[in-house]
Amino acid sequence: MTRDERQKEILQILRESADPVSGAALARRLGVSRQIIVQDIAAIRGGGAEVISTTRGYTAKPGASRVFKVSHSDSEVEEELTMIVDEGAVVEDVFIFHKVYGVMRGELHLRSRRDIEAYLAKIASGSSSLLMNVTSGYHYHTVTAESEEVLDLVGEKLRRRGFLAPLQDYEPGDLVNQKIQSNQTQ
Repeated sequence: MTRDERQKEILQILRESADPVSGAALARRLGVSRQIIVQDIAAIRGGGAEVISTTRGYTAKPGASRVFKVSHSDSEVEEELTMIVDEGAVVEDVFIFHKVYGVMRGELHLRSRRDIEAYLAKIASGSSSLLMNVTSGYHYHTVTAESEEVLDLVGEKLRRRGFLAPLQDYEPGDLVNQKIQSNQTQ
């Protein structure tokens, strides 16, 4: 494996991991020393990727992030989430904008159909309902992916299916300091 290939692999490992990954774990996995990992992390940062050092290891932000405003029925939740993860994107959260309470958010981190099944099973087994029901089906997802192109594909799929929803006058134009894609921003 070349140095460039190893650095791409490190970045992919960090982006795909839900938890920080230690330098020692990266070194073992890639068959190099811990010092090589430290040098690779510095080079990755120098290339513009955001790699964060924590007390438990390294984490990396995905290459691209976008907020989608959507609306659909309870029976269409699995379809919506599957459309997103099947493009290789991650559904990081679900949130709503309530006129009285403001932003209410739930962390999801759904990366696969298996994650979606587990999430829906938890919803079905409890007495709680989906957050989107507080606002009659309207909600937002922060979606991350390796590139803007992947997010464009996700947006197009959601638009074609009729899931993208319009922003309303009372909603802040930028709820989380990120680009929001609705059916008005295509």
